[in-house]
Amino acid sequence: MNLVIQSPAPLSADHRKPLTALAHGSPAIVVDEHAVRIENANPAQRADLDVYCGTHELDYAFVEPGLRLTDFGLVAMDMDSTLITIECIDEVADFCGLKAEVAAITEASMRGEIKDFDESLTRRVALLKGLDASALERVYEERLQLSPGAERMLAGVKAAGLKTLLVSGGFTFFTDRLQARLSLDFTRANTLEIADGKLTGRVLGEIVNADVKARMLREACATLGIEPRRAIALGDGSNDLKMMDAAGLSVAFRAKPVVRETASVAFNYVGLDGLLRLFAA
Repeated sequence: MNLVIQSPAPLSADHRKPLTALAHGSPAIVVDEHAVRIENANPAQRADLDVYCGTHELDYAFVEPGLRLTDFGLVAMDMDSTLITIECIDEVADFCGLKAEVAAITEASMRGEIKDFDESLTRRVALLKGLDASALERVYEERLQLSPGAERMLAGVKAAGLKTLLVSGGFTFFTDRLQARLSLDFTRANTLEIADGKLTGRVLGEIVNADVKARMLREACATLGIEPRRAIALGDGSNDLKMMDAAGLSVAFRAKPVVRETASVAFNYVGLDGLLRLFAA
């Protein structure tokens, strides 16, 4: 396997020899100032690499030799805490003084401790009843930021001919704006009911849960005429697991332990543009 080691800061040359020794592979090849690739690496060395990379805040990934970004046709992304740095519902709740209460439910749900995502979302949205809808615009304008490397990653995958899907258990208010801003191909999220300029505390239509996320990935692939194995899925929470399992390559981004343990690749330190460095030039 190819082993790709990445650092959010320029990767010191001092890491090359110990990493090559740990991986039992060929001498490191410089990908760019943030990454090296070690060919003929032994995946059985994961435990030692976990320790070394964790100590030095490096990310590592085993990748099939010769795999290229152009082998894929779709990148499917979660929104909250993946494409963007915040959980939108938590920030909206801050405008009615309930951020801590809502965030606690969000965190438990993303860790997989609350098994019914529909119930979790319904409970959180109900707490927003009566909030002026202008809070949504304020969250978008004042608090929403793209995750590190997001724009570079999107530019790279588009240049390689891949399409993009943003699928979220969050809200269309935010996904619609991100779709226009980032020229995303497909989006799906939940619609908040608004009446007389205020949130009613209800969601309209089918809730976008783990099953719906996986279905949207498969439907986008069908629209593109490709198999799901030619999709890359990025996520951070337990409701992303089925979507990630349906894809050919899954990336856990700053993710909960249950997601890191099952994903093909985990980025704990580098930005989303780390995706681009995984593939052979």
